[in-house]
Amino acid sequence: KSENYKNIVANVLENFRKLGCLMNLKIHFLHSHLDYFPKNLGDFSDEQGKRFHQDIKEMERWYQGRWDINMMADFCWTLKREMSAKKTNVRGIHYITFEDKRVWKPART
Repeated sequence: KSENYKNIVANVLENFRKLGCLMNLKIHFLHSHLDYFPKNLGDFSDEQGKRFHQDIKEMERWYQGRWDINMMADFCWTLKREMSAKKTNVRGIHYITFEDKRVWKPART
């Protein structure tokens, strides 16, 4: 990550604003959580990047343009629940889509 990454991002966003571009959900999420990115940001796998984009695309479809703080909080809590589920899941890690999370399924008896 560059030493002046905050200035670079702020400059890019200001130029987009001057052009009349609206900030889409991905850019809003990245900008809002800029300080939380690790120093080795470029070292993550393409699979993780694809998953992020798939999750954001699903959220855009799910919330249908009603993006607000509650939607972002819901996304963050979903990630937190996934992480705690991964720690307790002995059989392995399973990918759960937002659609699966939205649909309630009764427990097997």
